[in-house]
Amino acid sequence: MATILITGGCGFIGSNLAVAFRKRGDRVVALDNLSRKGSEILKERVEAAGAEFVRGDIRNPADLEQVAGPVDLMLECSAEPSVLVGLDGNDAEFMVQNNLVGSLHCFEFARKRKAAVIFLSTSRVYPYDGLNRQEYREEATRFVPAGTGPGFGPEGVGLDFPMDGARSLYGATKLASEIMLQEYSRQYDLPAVITRCGVVAGPWQLGKQDQGVFTYWLVSHMLQRPLAYIGFGGQGKQVRDLLHIDDLVDLVLRQAERIGEFRGAVFPAGGSAFSSLSLREATDLCQRLTGRAVPLSARPDNRPADVIWFATDNRRTTERLGWKPTRDAETVLRDIRDWLQTHPDLMAAIFGKPA
Repeated sequence: MATILITGGCGFIGSNLAVAFRKRGDRVVALDNLSRKGSEILKERVEAAGAEFVRGDIRNPADLEQVAGPVDLMLECSAEPSVLVGLDGNDAEFMVQNNLVGSLHCFEFARKRKAAVIFLSTSRVYPYDGLNRQEYREEATRFVPAGTGPGFGPEGVGLDFPMDGARSLYGATKLASEIMLQEYSRQYDLPAVITRCGVVAGPWQLGKQDQGVFTYWLVSHMLQRPLAYIGFGGQGKQVRDLLHIDDLVDLVLRQAERIGEFRGAVFPAGGSAFSSLSLREATDLCQRLTGRAVPLSARPDNRPADVIWFATDNRRTTERLGWKPTRDAETVLRDIRDWLQTHPDLMAAIFGKPA
């Protein structure tokens, strides 16, 4: 039985990983500061699965030291995941302290405890201007790539995509953390992998617009709340891939089994072209799954860091770990709908009453 420490263990990804590793028979310690709305609900879920809970903040190294005994593997899932945080400067320091400085505290803890690390990163490390400069073709419901380039094409965005350019404070903190983990891994012979995720969605997601856009879209239809197509002409044709949380869990379990082989390897992990939606397509799918339509407005102007198209090229991960997503976009949204319908009390507590 291994001991797994999950920082951000009462967040969406962390809590699902906690339940999965407990089912595998491991000792799981979920560390979280419970600052996010709904984290108390997810705390109850991970404790019901048999995980231990430690209240702590990764910005404070002493909080990590509350975890007793040896730790075999750290899953670092604790970042503030919103690309909108820090845009106006008011919470920039929080973003840097939480995502970058906090992750450094985690890596230092892992070094001292001789624990392997799986770091949950993001596709937001790629520069948005570089993505938006690619050649696209406009179709009836979405934009699609019309050309190819280094690390870019119909298969998605890969590890060879040029990294020069701005990527938001969120993306910058995550990329800096990736680089620091690679240095720790090589310098101290620390087994480590970086899981670079696209949009992740599924049951138990809180569904904020800036963190879980597809869950938010579905919930808005269920509660009949108005929505808006923002940016790129206000047509809703921008595209993101979405990865089912269970597919991500499957990947992390594989990485954990083989963690000793890797020293800072990056594994792309997204829905890929196999599972992607434009906002317009998401609207049509949500209407079909819920039987409800909602008022839709258009805001043509782009916000900072908006991306016209992104799908993850998973081929490197498939080649090295034999993994690829198996649940498509409709399955993701249907599973979220079914979960919400079977947990009406949680739905009301998290998302409020219908409009």
